[in-house]
Amino acid sequence: MDHLVTAKSDLRYGNKVVLPQRRQLFYGGQWHASNGKAEIEAYSPVNLASLGTFADANQADVDAAVDTAWQAFPGWRDLDPQHRVAAVRKMIAILRANAKDLALLDCVDTGNPLRAMLVDANWAGSLAEFYAGLMTEVKGVSFMTEPNMIDFTMRQPLGVVASMSAFNHPLLNIITQNVPALLTGNTVIVKPSEATSMTALRLAELIEDVFPPGVFNVITGGAGAGAALTHHARTRAITLIGSVPTARKILAGAAEHIKRSLMELGGKNALVAFPDADPKKVAAGVCVGMGFTSTSGQGCTTTSRAFIHESVYDETLEAIVAQAKGFRCGDPTRLETQVGAMSSKQHYARVLDYIRLGQQEGARLMCGGSGPVDPELSAGLYIEPTVFADVTQDMRIAQEEIFGPVLSVMRWSDEDQMIEAVNSVDYGLSGSVWTNDLAVAHRIARRMEVGLMWVNQAAAMTLGAPFGGAKQSGIGYTMCVEQLLQMTQVKNVHIKLRP
Repeated sequence: MDHLVTAKSDLRYGNKVVLPQRRQLFYGGQWHASNGKAEIEAYSPVNLASLGTFADANQADVDAAVDTAWQAFPGWRDLDPQHRVAAVRKMIAILRANAKDLALLDCVDTGNPLRAMLVDANWAGSLAEFYAGLMTEVKGVSFMTEPNMIDFTMRQPLGVVASMSAFNHPLLNIITQNVPALLTGNTVIVKPSEATSMTALRLAELIEDVFPPGVFNVITGGAGAGAALTHHARTRAITLIGSVPTARKILAGAAEHIKRSLMELGGKNALVAFPDADPKKVAAGVCVGMGFTSTSGQGCTTTSRAFIHESVYDETLEAIVAQAKGFRCGDPTRLETQVGAMSSKQHYARVLDYIRLGQQEGARLMCGGSGPVDPELSAGLYIEPTVFADVTQDMRIAQEEIFGPVLSVMRWSDEDQMIEAVNSVDYGLSGSVWTNDLAVAHRIARRMEVGLMWVNQAAAMTLGAPFGGAKQSGIGYTMCVEQLLQMTQVKNVHIKLRP
């Protein structure tokens, strides 16, 4: 895989990174300049090298894209479902053939380590294949009636589905949100994060002839483009992978037309260690759960709060700090790099603000807290794995989603008080418990208010298992058969037969 490695000085030229050549808006099977001519500049968090500009869509652009998607809907809806499956499988083949290039593009655009983005690209292909194989399960049911009656349900697509996503997993987010909608007969408009739009544009280049014109569309831009998609009368559903504040705005806009909404949102997730858990194994689980080496902590399921029983607190904390200090922070385009960069200058500043806040609140900074000393990384947006000890749940670093490599370690002794603290946040995405007692594991799994629970592990995913959160961590489920069903409308049909 050495050909994937990109020298830091080469990013501006893109001589090893396959950047999208088309930076316009893709809809109706063609590329269109923005009506407003506005553009957004992209830069790599690896070293702040420019990746060029791309279109910033306005209301007129969104109107045009939605109109083409609306016009394309009836033909795509009425197509034999297996023809839709065949088109998606063609897209999967293109994705697989370009997986390494797309992973490197994700890496350069997000700052996430290349090794993790290669995993993302493979998972995206597997997930799309999983969805395609489930299309025969998108079906209705029949009911017992009197002899001259037939009563059954059918599933029909919703219409135009607009998807918006966060910056951390560009390729995977596109597949997760849009393949189920496409398979079930909806047309889609993809609006990637304005911080990481390169992969969406490159994917549109690769698959521009796979789907009929207007079925798969990409609109780039900022909050204005997102608001226009949300409020448009002809977008029938909105899917979001993003933050709670963004979700509130989208849900308020979607309420205008009572739109279907599927929300995969944030988390302030807890890992709980009991006295019988091995401190070294817990420490390893904490570091994996934090996503230090996958997204540099920029993940919704990161276990950013570690509740360690007082009897093993000191030993576990020591092991956590030792592991965190050992991770290699560096150029994410190199395969040996473990910890990459923050995705944007704004987010980099936000994470550093939280680190300063943690110190002001009285938490004990054990390691990290700033960028690496390596002068070769001075131009990038790097923050070393950061561990705070002696954190209390009333501190903001324990309450609010930081979305960076910042771990809060807390001591507990009373289970009821610990559970109260774990559940005290507004989020409820994931949780993890470490114990050798099966009864304890079951009890804590029941008591934690989350949608995804791990026992003696963290950050594990099973293909087909539902992914979704409780409380303000989301609405609905992704990566499972339920997501296909959520992209359809159930219709009940009664038929009276002639005697």
